This record gives sequence, structure tokens and C-alpha cells, in this order.
Amino acid sequence: MTGGDIAGLIAAGVFLILVALLAVPIVKLGGVFDELRRAIRESTDEITPTLAETQVTMAETNKQLAKVDAITSNVHEVTSNVNSLVALTAATVGGPLIKLAGFSAAAVAGFRALKPGRKRR
Repeated sequence: MTGGDIAGLIAAGVFLILVALLAVPIVKLGGVFDELRRAIRESTDEITPTLAETQVTMAETNKQLAKVDAITSNVHEVTSNVNSLVALTAATVGGPLIKLAGFSAAAVAGFRALKPGRKRR
């Protein structure tokens, strides 16, 4: 063997050691990627049913909100009708009651004025 052959064997050995040292981090990085892939798969498997349940919950919530909206509009209509009824009752009964109160006050004042023994003012 010549000096060039020995230098070639040393260079090959150093290259082999370099490749072995670089292979270790690459293998570990491959393990990290495998764990990452497994974690993403598990997350996807757990999130999918949750999203389906959320979709069902939202649909039911929208149905209930539609019912509440109908109830609210009916309450608004009833409140408007009661308000109109109160105004009509006040207009119908209020006028005659005011007249009756005025007549009663005048009648009481007249009877007091006709009573003997009272001084007139």
C-alpha cells in the first residue's frame, strides 16, 4: 500500500464517521415527525366528533331562537292590543265618569246651599 492508498482509507473512514454522526440527528428528526403525524391524527379524530356535535347544537339553538322570535312577536302584538284596549276603555268610561263627578260635586254643593241653618258664603 502506498501513502495515497492509506490517505484514501483514512478519508473514507472519516467520511464514514461523518455520515454516521449526521445519521443520528436525521433518525431522531424522523421520530419527531412520526410523533407529530400521530398527534395530528389523534387531534383530528377527536375534533371531528366535537365539530359534529357543535353543528347539531347550533341547529337546535337556531330552532329554539326561531321559537323565541315567534313568541316575542306575539307578545309585542298582545301588548299593542292591550294598550289599545286600555286607551279605548279610558276614552269610553273616562268621559262619563268626569261628567258624573262634576254633576255629583254640583249636586252636593246645591244641597248644602239649600239646607236651612247653614250660612251662605
